[in-house]
Amino acid sequence: MNYVFLLESAKSLLQDSPNNLSLLSNASAFIKDNFDNLNWVGFYLFDGTKLTLGPFQGKVACEIIHPGRGVCGTAYVTKETQVIPDVHAIDNHIACDAASMSETVIPIMNHGEVWGVFDLDAPITNRFDEEFVDFLQKYVEILTKYIDFNKSLI
Repeated sequence: MNYVFLLESAKSLLQDSPNNLSLLSNASAFIKDNFDNLNWVGFYLFDGTKLTLGPFQGKVACEIIHPGRGVCGTAYVTKETQVIPDVHAIDNHIACDAASMSETVIPIMNHGEVWGVFDLDAPITNRFDEEFVDFLQKYVEILTKYIDFNKSLI
């Protein structure tokens, strides 16, 4: 996989988004379209009290995740990327899709605070190796440059 090419392609795609809704929608579609063995790719956005479902690609998802609950809530509280090789091995996993076997969640930061999280689920264990996670973190860094943190989704 040519991660450098994909990051350059992402910059071209995301830089001209007219609003946050379009930006996050295309950001999730870009990853889902370019990588195999992902069954859910999307965003949960912090609304002041909880993470709420944002744009995504995949099956119907949980709409609300409280800080500290599940992998997304843990990423929110710790402000750190969570890489879970086997979601069934952790106690607080929230199973929105029973087919999910591994998960990675990357916080989206704005001035030291979590604005939202980028969540990826896979139908196989150990889907997220170090190289892929590094790419995803760089992808979120690029994405963050184009988010208008002063506006809602639209």
